[in-house]
Amino acid sequence: MSARGGRGAWLLAASPLLAVIAALAAGAVFIAGIGENPLEIYALLFREAFGTGYGLGQTLFRATPLLFTGLAVALAFRAGLFNIGVEGQMYLGGFAAALVGAYVPLPGALAAVAAVLAAGLAGGLWGAIPGVLKARFGAHEVINSIMLNFIAFSLVSWAGHGLFQTATVRTREVAAGATLPRLDTLLPAMRGAPVNASLLIGLVLAVAVALLLFRTRLGYELRALGLNAPAAEYGGIAIGATQALAMGLSGALAGVGGTNFVLGYKHWFELGFTGGAGFMGIAVALLGRNHPFGVLVAALFFGALSYGGLVVNQRVPRELVEVLEALVILFAISARPLLERVSRRWA
Repeated sequence: MSARGGRGAWLLAASPLLAVIAALAAGAVFIAGIGENPLEIYALLFREAFGTGYGLGQTLFRATPLLFTGLAVALAFRAGLFNIGVEGQMYLGGFAAALVGAYVPLPGALAAVAAVLAAGLAGGLWGAIPGVLKARFGAHEVINSIMLNFIAFSLVSWAGHGLFQTATVRTREVAAGATLPRLDTLLPAMRGAPVNASLLIGLVLAVAVALLLFRTRLGYELRALGLNAPAAEYGGIAIGATQALAMGLSGALAGVGGTNFVLGYKHWFELGFTGGAGFMGIAVALLGRNHPFGVLVAALFFGALSYGGLVVNQRVPRELVEVLEALVILFAISARPLLERVSRRWA
């Protein structure tokens, strides 16, 4: 590779960072426009998000569901599929975890293991539906997966009429053995922050997804399918079965993400608990370039924006965080093609 080609490769690799820098620069214009110092606001935001144990714990807690949903979207993207139903898959995963944790009597830690597995199974089955429909009938997974979100919300609301506590929109509390411990028991500096063991599960799954994609035959088939489906089929890959499996695995990752709130925080399921984390997973996957470790960094960045936005709310409008998130997404989408053209000129 020539020196110019090497510079082009580095430029492409740095595209997510450049997108973040461009978004922060554009956000600085809005901050200056309301009479505040952008450097002071950004310093306050990131100091509160990372500079104290409690702030770091809050950032990690908010990053945890984004890690799961980002992994889910990225895995589907790698297979050439767009899973926009991650919100509903996480929703059902959290509901399943709550039911198993509350109503299935199991001793000790087996209750937590069963609840986590139930979350993954529920999300996986829901995610597999659009995959099967695409494999069998050629139905587009975007339309099917987004409509399944609304079906999931309605299904849980209907089931809740007989399961929710009186005059509430939540289930009964899960058994003590089914809860996931908070990390502040091990790290006293984070005392009071709701970050819990579901973060550790997410980190393990990020490594597992990386190994799956880049060290196994199935991962090779998924990536080959995403790069060129006709060529993958010519090479002997069962397109339909691989698509259904990819969507099922994607849904399982999203489903397990529901344990952060249900088993690790509130210890019950509550309507609307996902709060858009499924849709934010798309932004996390894009910024992380569909790589598990890139997703991890992107989830941490968006988690910091989420918590830091609350801290700076007294000086700048809270909507600033939403503006920054939108700008990051826009720059991440547009910067890549531009940098590819530049890198080709350098090759």
